[in-house]
Amino acid sequence: MLDYVDGSSLAGPMRELFAVDVTTVDGRCAACGLTGPIAALRVYGHDHGPGLVGRCPGCDEIVLRLVRTPTEAWLDLRGAVSLRFSL
Repeated sequence: MLDYVDGSSLAGPMRELFAVDVTTVDGRCAACGLTGPIAALRVYGHDHGPGLVGRCPGCDEIVLRLVRTPTEAWLDLRGAVSLRFSL
């Protein structure tokens, strides 16, 4: 059996990644495979309510959802195969 540590060991490495401008990060659409910067997504919902939906410019599938309240935020990336960060 492999040894493991709990998820709190990801705090430092994840902080490095999410301290950047994520709109410059390349994302890959799970539906069609198109890869490009998050800034190229078509974003809907900015005029209505607390949630934003980012759709792939190639196939129009949902790549990400971001919902904010005054005290919390939810980020759903199930439509992205990966995000590639430059270090």
